[in-house]
Amino acid sequence: PPVRDPQAEAALAASVPGGPWLVEGPRNRPELRPAFLTGRPLFEFTARTLPALEALDTVAVELSKPAPVFRESAEAPVVSLTVSEPQSGDWFNLDVKVTVDGEVVPFATLFAALSLGHDHLLLDSGTWFSLDRPELDQLRRLVEEARLLVDHADDTFRLRPEHAGLWAELVELGVVGEQSEAWRRAVDALLDLDELPDVPIPDGLRADLRPYQRTGFAWLAFLWRTRLGGILADEMGLGKTLQALALAQWAHESGELDAPMLVVAPTSVVGTWEAEAAKFTPGLGVVAITETRKRRRTDLADAVAGAQVVLTSYTLLRLEADAYADLDWSAVLLDEAQFVKNHTSKSYQAVRKLDARIKVALTGTPLENNLMDLWSLLSITAPGLFPHPQAFTEAFRKPIEAGDADALGRLHRRIRPLVLRRTKAAVAAELPPKQEQVVPVDLSPTHRRLYDRHLARERQKVLGLVSEIGRNRITILRSLTLLRQLALSPVLVDAGYPDHSAKIDVLLERLDEVRAEGHRALVFSQFTGFLSLVRKRLDAEGVAHEYLDGRTRDRAARIASFREGDAPVFLISLKAGGFGLTLTEADFVFILDPWWNPAAESQAIDRTHRIGQDKPVNVYRLVSADTIEEKVVALADSKRHLFDEVVGAASDIAAPLSADDIRGLLDA
Repeated sequence: PPVRDPQAEAALAASVPGGPWLVEGPRNRPELRPAFLTGRPLFEFTARTLPALEALDTVAVELSKPAPVFRESAEAPVVSLTVSEPQSGDWFNLDVKVTVDGEVVPFATLFAALSLGHDHLLLDSGTWFSLDRPELDQLRRLVEEARLLVDHADDTFRLRPEHAGLWAELVELGVVGEQSEAWRRAVDALLDLDELPDVPIPDGLRADLRPYQRTGFAWLAFLWRTRLGGILADEMGLGKTLQALALAQWAHESGELDAPMLVVAPTSVVGTWEAEAAKFTPGLGVVAITETRKRRRTDLADAVAGAQVVLTSYTLLRLEADAYADLDWSAVLLDEAQFVKNHTSKSYQAVRKLDARIKVALTGTPLENNLMDLWSLLSITAPGLFPHPQAFTEAFRKPIEAGDADALGRLHRRIRPLVLRRTKAAVAAELPPKQEQVVPVDLSPTHRRLYDRHLARERQKVLGLVSEIGRNRITILRSLTLLRQLALSPVLVDAGYPDHSAKIDVLLERLDEVRAEGHRALVFSQFTGFLSLVRKRLDAEGVAHEYLDGRTRDRAARIASFREGDAPVFLISLKAGGFGLTLTEADFVFILDPWWNPAAESQAIDRTHRIGQDKPVNVYRLVSADTIEEKVVALADSKRHLFDEVVGAASDIAAPLSADDIRGLLDA
């Protein structure tokens, strides 16, 4: 019988090119074993190893069938984009095609391979190419986002011009094979303000628009012409009302105002709109709806007949939602649009039901509490951008709240075409500077003892409840509010406590300086009880002042009295005076109690630091030392940074209090 020669076999095995068929046997001798090859090892075998084996005289190669021929593509895959006109509606069809050396790559196959993390893809022709390319990974992320957010069928997606941000990123990855002219015009202008069509200033506008206001007006006119909605999110004080009135005047003079333009605003601001319209667009027929049908005794349709602009409040819109929904509107402008940020509220539903060619939100704070505020506004103004709240939550809200910077960057790019925001620092160089300063105030010894005693008790209570924050939120907030009031004056939490407040002492000292130098001041607090203490002290000191809170009946008269009179101090509750006021007569602002949502403070400050102010504005935040107020200031600062990046600098927003936030407020 044949006798095997282990040494000769080992030498023969060693002469074969290396691969998975070559293993180490007994006594560390190389041995040959059967091997099954796929993917890149197979490509390498047929291209290099098989020819090398066939060249060896000591190796007999037997093939059961001809060896396949594989070829690695040396060229990068090419992504081609085609946008065609919609057959119906205003959705455009986007087709994505990927080719390698001119050969079409099946989109579903490519996307599946990318999603599964494969490192290569083999085409039917035998051509293969590496998937380890940054542009293909980016394509995968964009397609995943598109599939989550818009309707699609295989490699065709239905887009609206609102998706210009997504389109811009796709274009960076590939070449535009073909695009409809309507799509090109709409998207180019949304992505680059320099591409906005020139729009003449209407003859009937009685105002000189600053350059940035001309751009804002042109942007609004572009939205009008293309029937797109958006958010004019200019920082407070830059003249959003004027830009909106310019749009109304232009649409009227262009003969395109075939139905009234509806402006919805907080009740306290409707009168401001009426006055501004009379001043800047006196040729427009303006009707202000200030009562319900029962009180005005006429149907809404009759009340607004012949008007070019109709003004109403969110409250009246909610109460007569069906009547407003039954009428045709050329446009709906939502002033201080954060009033409809809650997408479960009746006001939000009433706005959604309105029929108009465009809806535009006007707000300096498009986010106040969380990212769903932004979704709510976009779902009204650009409903095609993020149609489903759950998809938005999965794609953006959850990742961003978890600290995902990439998701934050994507959201910023998606909303940028539909959100126009300018800050004072960027566009209003002529606006005088604003100086802000925190003024620590030490509590008196008696006040300190009372505060520390209550702090110990409330801390123990809250920390025992915070593990179930959802169920106990109201109780927790009540405790935090008690501590915030106690940091101002003991009497605010117990009538039997002394009514002394070191903060009022400091305020009066500062006001003495303000008055002596001929300046005027706005003084804000969230607590009307504390404002009453300040008011009582001013009366005792003989300091003339005006007063405004949510219960003030003659609001307009009080504002006019301050603007036209010479009282050096205006006491204002933060809720009553946070919006709708222009008080550039004052150049000092005192914030008596900080809030973890900085938007409220910013709105208060911008009552005076806005267009029309010709003096530097000085802002003083009075903060009780070693109290919850210091923690509130720190919390507001920590919350602001992340969300600033969503809509641009100075967005001044904060997320709702989390369990960790609450623990931080109560840390010793």
